[in-house]
Amino acid sequence: MAAISRSAKYYQDNEKARKKHVEYQQEYNKKKSQVKKRVELNRENRRLGTYGNGDDMDVSHHKSGMRLEKQSKNRGDNNNMPGDKRARGKK
Repeated sequence: MAAISRSAKYYQDNEKARKKHVEYQQEYNKKKSQVKKRVELNRENRRLGTYGNGDDMDVSHHKSGMRLEKQSKNRGDNNNMPGDKRARGKK
């Protein structure tokens, strides 16, 4: 069994915080900009034949455009876009 991150454990143990977090995420994911980004990436995944085939590959946005990479590397990557480091409190 994989270890649970601190934040996952926090939300697991705090129902009120988990509910607030889920509500925020639902609103954020409805934004036109997020929908557009998700549609764009899904379209590219389908074009490359990686959408839903279980190969653990994702198309992701990078400074140089879109590229294919492992899902595990793409999720939580804080180096692939100019604003990412600033958004996570890094300079």
